[in-house]
Amino acid sequence: MTQDTQLAGHLIVECLVAQGVTHAFGVPGESYLAVLDGFHKYREQIAFVSNRQEGGAAFMAEAAGKMSNRPGVCFVTRGPGATNASIGVHTAFQDSTPMVLFVGDVASDQRDREAFQELEYQNFFGPSTKGMAKRVERIDDPDRVPEYVARAFATAMNGRPGPVVLVLPEDMLVKATTARPMPRVEAVEAWSDPGALRTLREMLLAAKKPFVIAGGGGWTQQSAQALQRFAENWKLPVGNAFRFQDCFDNHHPQYAGDVGIGINPKLSARIKESDLVIAIGPRLGEMTTGGYTLLKPPRPVQKLVHIHASAEELNRVYQADLAINATMNAAARSLEVLSAPPELPWGEEWARGANADYLGNLEPQKLPGDIDMPAIVGLLQKHLPADALITNGAGNFASWTHRFFKHHGWAKGHKTQLAPTVGGMGYGVPAGIAANIVSGRTAVTMAGDGDFLMNGQELATASQYGAKSIVVLLNNGMYGTIRMHQEREYPARTEGAGTLLSNPDFVGLAKAYGYAGERITRTDQFEAALLAALERKQGTVIEVMLDPEVITTRGTLSGIREAALKK
Repeated sequence: MTQDTQLAGHLIVECLVAQGVTHAFGVPGESYLAVLDGFHKYREQIAFVSNRQEGGAAFMAEAAGKMSNRPGVCFVTRGPGATNASIGVHTAFQDSTPMVLFVGDVASDQRDREAFQELEYQNFFGPSTKGMAKRVERIDDPDRVPEYVARAFATAMNGRPGPVVLVLPEDMLVKATTARPMPRVEAVEAWSDPGALRTLREMLLAAKKPFVIAGGGGWTQQSAQALQRFAENWKLPVGNAFRFQDCFDNHHPQYAGDVGIGINPKLSARIKESDLVIAIGPRLGEMTTGGYTLLKPPRPVQKLVHIHASAEELNRVYQADLAINATMNAAARSLEVLSAPPELPWGEEWARGANADYLGNLEPQKLPGDIDMPAIVGLLQKHLPADALITNGAGNFASWTHRFFKHHGWAKGHKTQLAPTVGGMGYGVPAGIAANIVSGRTAVTMAGDGDFLMNGQELATASQYGAKSIVVLLNNGMYGTIRMHQEREYPARTEGAGTLLSNPDFVGLAKAYGYAGERITRTDQFEAALLAALERKQGTVIEVMLDPEVITTRGTLSGIREAALKK
């Protein structure tokens, strides 16, 4: 091999370096050994983080993409490796997160024979409005590696961000090529149409009770601050879409709360009462719209302005009165210069009332047991640095931080919430580890006992790479969300129905993985455990023994059961 040539597998890694990638996550496989050798060659410029399971690797890549607004990168081997990783790809799709998954594949001369672990990736990940990836492509020519990688990054970032899958035949990766990386790809900004902005201003002037919902991918400090100025100019209440609670500063006097699962009933009523909803960024999915009830498709009762980075998303579920195709940076910067009149029909009371409802929702209900979860979240708020990341997977346990933790978020320069809108269990642990690896920032994961065991093995990855996260593990001995639904639909008929868990010694398990572990049974034990965890160089699991009765932030299992039995 001459000085001007290198293996295609090496070139792929060089292309990632050219795109500014500093970390790639994955599980090594024999199908892409040449790429792994490329990580050795370029080890001073990029790190390969070896995970314990492909699902954890894909979640880590997705979390990295959420934090940076550039594609998180994951490598897996063919067949089982790709199917294991699909949960992270699906998460990136529904969460609008840029990501590129590289899949090592069977050699070209073995295709279509059901070779070892062979899979048809176009069909499996197939791009569609209900698919898992925006694009699925196979690289057969080593000289075209730079083209495919650059296109994957562009596709992942442009329009509605999302995942791209690149398939790498094993024999292609060991071929020599003189090709060189293409320049770094930047996302293209789609600007708001001036005529549409004039129409939006007219709609605002005609409104009596307007409301803003912010969310989706693509937010930055610049766009979040511009949104804040727009809201201040027009005295608008702002709610954040489901699990995008860091788009608008929760400490702001015009913040109205999170629009998602377990929504404040007063906020739900306020959105239904609104005569103009301005949705900036979210795709208005099932969770944000309360099962499509806050806004009823296809034509909401409220006037709807929908601003989204993807033209394909606009008017897909909801027919908007005004649809604007714009990226978040461009949209928010256009909105902030939209002049407001000296007097507005809704005055200051509309936004002030929404914020009062939000603050009132921070007052907790009295629940049984020796653990006061609102107080524990309050201690997190008190002691965590302002740029700390809060991560979680799926389960009722996440509702404690969703309801009671207040994010400054992008307005102060950082994404601070990593949470799957797709509702994938097991996301929080790898996301917290990836956040610390990539950024070095403090990462706290809220996990349930069932959720933790989905990807708890990634604590070994954290220990291997010197990463640190703090896991607050709420142990109630059950799959709590499903148990809640069981009691609501089939009360007192849960024995043998699959939701009870027999758990390991979580403190011992944490220590086995190289983390510190501590178990608390009372609220007054938590602060010391948290302060010790913040001081440690290694990660910590704080197991919180939660009364099984405490099933939501508002009620108990017994209460749900009794209400169901009365029906």
